[in-house]
Amino acid sequence: RERERERLRAGRTEGVKRQPEAGACTLDQPRRPGAGNTMSTTEESRVTAVTPLKLTGLVCVVISLCLDVVALLSPAWVTADGHFSLSLWLRCFRASPLPDADWHCKWALDSDWEIATVALLLTGAAIILIAFLVALISICQGTRRKFYKPVAILLFSAVVLQVCGLVLYPIKFVETATMRTYHEFNWGYGIAWGATIFSFGGAVLYCLNPKNYDDYY
Repeated sequence: RERERERLRAGRTEGVKRQPEAGACTLDQPRRPGAGNTMSTTEESRVTAVTPLKLTGLVCVVISLCLDVVALLSPAWVTADGHFSLSLWLRCFRASPLPDADWHCKWALDSDWEIATVALLLTGAAIILIAFLVALISICQGTRRKFYKPVAILLFSAVVLQVCGLVLYPIKFVETATMRTYHEFNWGYGIAWGATIFSFGGAVLYCLNPKNYDDYY
């Protein structure tokens, strides 16, 4: 009996000293203080990255880029009574305004101000394209307010360049042209101004993105 009692005591002592196995159920370990907040902040950033102002600004950039392409390819920046047409690239004439008369065109970039105008407009369009790509990347990556400032700066730079080109063009044309007939600035010139206005609108919208507005949406 004494031996059996000693065996029981020894078994109880070993049971107390045993450590819990790897697969055994244990109490939940305390989480790190910043882990849950980091996950919620990341998820919130991905959800709220696309705000109404950001989407509207991106639409303005797309419209501006399309209008820039149309304006650069437009054959009618200046026209006169159906027998003269001037674009950024070609200067066309015909002897009669009749529909059957043939047009005779020549290269228009033969003066410094015309080259400067084309250079300013092309540079502005290239900057708008870069701004569009940056804005698109910001939406695809789900980043929040990271690319707002670069996009706005790019768009404002494009607006300044295009305004300089669009102001220079009519001033130098009136100074150098021989106004024998009535000349008018046609739809190509107007579309270029439309592209500039949309670029300015997109730049303003990308500036109007404070943190409280994003959190509101």
